[in-house]
Amino acid sequence: MLKAVLVIALALILVIGLPVAGCSSSNPPQGAASQDSKELMLAPDFELPSLDGQYVSLSDLQGKPVFINFWATSCLPCHYEMPYLEEVYQEWHDQGLALLAINIGENPQEVWAFLQEFGYSFPVLLDRTGEVASKYNIWAWGIPVSFFIDKDGVIQNIRIGAFRSKAEIIAYLDKIITSD
Repeated sequence: MLKAVLVIALALILVIGLPVAGCSSSNPPQGAASQDSKELMLAPDFELPSLDGQYVSLSDLQGKPVFINFWATSCLPCHYEMPYLEEVYQEWHDQGLALLAINIGENPQEVWAFLQEFGYSFPVLLDRTGEVASKYNIWAWGIPVSFFIDKDGVIQNIRIGAFRSKAEIIAYLDKIITSD
């Protein structure tokens, strides 16, 4: 009986804990910007193709708040937060927010099929070589990881791991939407 209870408890911990954990380490490297950091950190510029072949660069979005999310179809926590990204995109893109979901290293057809299967419409950029992920030091944290960049190109916050609700994302957006 006790063994069965322990197995069930362990299963619950894994099921409940998995969506909020990342697909890798979640400890930021030293010197990384955080909610408490006062040091300004300019977001590294990049140019990546979207699924439809159009190139998008971060510098083209100067003057807009930008929410960047690094992810992969093979990442279960990434799957967990995708519906919240879609809700935020639907609600905020007409208000000037640029949401960019950057897929790391996967085949464009696989990414397209994933988006179609779940009905996601937010913009997806393809980082086939992982070069942009390296610029943002993603390998130190794992995925998913999100960056909140104000209209001046300054990283205001970094979120490591999956969002558990749309409200969590909105709390992070507050700082870049209202920054002057």
